Amino acid sequence: MGVFGKLGQAFGSGGEKEISVEDYMNSVEMEDVDLLHEPADMYVKPVSIVSEDDIKPVEDELAKKNILLLDMAELNKRPTTRSNVVAELKRYVEKINGDIGQIDANRVLVTPSKVKIVKRKKQGK
Repeated sequence: MGVFGKLGQAFGSGGEKEISVEDYMNSVEMEDVDLLHEPADMYVKPVSIVSEDDIKPVEDELAKKNILLLDMAELNKRPTTRSNVVAELKRYVEKINGDIGQIDANRVLVTPSKVKIVKRKKQGK
């Protein structure tokens, strides 16, 4: 019996079905596990914003002290909704002492409290 078979028995599967390493690594339980690195204080996470309903999950991630790279491409098709989303995010980051900055036409960077974005380019020598 393989290692995963023994683990399966230890966790109550009774050894009826062995699980492959690939199946285990792709399972929902492993979705947020990073085996190559130790846990970090904060993460940079890409998030697609498609509607105003996506504001709450962004706020939740900021509360966890994560930095978010927002993909606004879908919202660019609806300028009024995009404006509303950006205005709401601006209000929230000001409230928590975070920051928000546009990177390009489709991407916006949002930071949690006490993380600021330098918005001007440093001049070269």
